[in-house]
Amino acid sequence: MLPPNPLTLRIAARSIFIHHKFNLSQFCAFSTFPHLRHENPLGIPRKPAGSASKSAAPDVPRAMRGLPQKQPIRGVKHVIAVASGKGGVGKSTTAVNLALAIATMQKRVGILDADIFGPSLPTLMNLEGEPELTEGSDHLVPLVNFGVKCMSMGFMVGKDEPVVWRGLMLLHQVDWGELDLLVIDMPPGTGDTQLTISQQVTLSGVVIVSTPQDIALIDAQKGANMFIKVNVPILGLIQNMSHFHCPHCNHTTHIFGYGGAERKAHEMGLEFLGDVPLHADICEASDRGRPVVLASPGSVYAESYRRIAERVVVKLGL
Repeated sequence: MLPPNPLTLRIAARSIFIHHKFNLSQFCAFSTFPHLRHENPLGIPRKPAGSASKSAAPDVPRAMRGLPQKQPIRGVKHVIAVASGKGGVGKSTTAVNLALAIATMQKRVGILDADIFGPSLPTLMNLEGEPELTEGSDHLVPLVNFGVKCMSMGFMVGKDEPVVWRGLMLLHQVDWGELDLLVIDMPPGTGDTQLTISQQVTLSGVVIVSTPQDIALIDAQKGANMFIKVNVPILGLIQNMSHFHCPHCNHTTHIFGYGGAERKAHEMGLEFLGDVPLHADICEASDRGRPVVLASPGSVYAESYRRIAERVVVKLGL
């Protein structure tokens, strides 16, 4: 049996301490971020130490009380999230190809895999191995492939091992160096991870990914509305798997319906960033760990990702 990895033990121990509500500041081996902790989720006014029992409540809107202050990620100019309301719409593949397309424009790009329970980044970017720690600050050093810095929970657990984890502790504990853009690949849905990131990180915007079918668009709209409610700008919608073009008979079939995401974008007053066709090459390239933007740069689907990337870069002013 292989000896336990020190980094894995360290992360597991930290998670256990948080679970049992120990004061981590007593343990100098761990880096903590007390300014990011959401210690008063209900927004209940608190009395200053030594104050009278009838002290006035602070003059802060109730909706804002107890919320953590947003923090920029050190060294990163822009942070965007790629999100979807429903799983299985190709969000992670889109996020990776989008990041790689922007990297080909001479931009310094990183990807954070925020889906801690179902990480895809190790496979998509053909990366494995555990990240090292920086000396002194105990920050994780991203793994790099194709010139893009990557961080994922999948680097710290075995490929077939389940992840038992509380919170998104990778958020501010990665040494990204200097980046023009960090792309966060969100898990599907509108749960705790989406809320935590939107509350703790200054996001330049969110890209919503959906297929054209109504069942996916219902959840895509919910996802977009969640970010709108927390004042995160929506950069636009991407329609993935928009159509299938048969390589044998040249017939085009709209398997999941025609133009649903584009109509939904116009209905919501959002920009339609473009569509990406359904093709086996996209899937096969992703499974091989060489995304289609790099594997088949001259293909029509790689060109689809590049057009979308160009629009995102313009909207961010990169």
